[in-house]
Amino acid sequence: MSIADKAKNKAEELVGKAKQGVGEATDNERLYAEGQAQETAAHAKQAGEHVKDAGRDVRDAFN
Repeated sequence: MSIADKAKNKAEELVGKAKQGVGEATDNERLYAEGQAQETAAHAKQAGEHVKDAGRDVRDAFN
């Protein structure tokens, strides 16, 4: 995973957390749910990148 991808995914995760916090503080369920969805999407992207990295590591181990 490139540094740019890591930073982009982390930023998306943090924005999701911020939306959750604002949604909770203002009792805005829609904003809270939107933040949860955004954070979950960022985690899924990070997991996908980790799988790709693991695949590359395995491939490199056999070379």
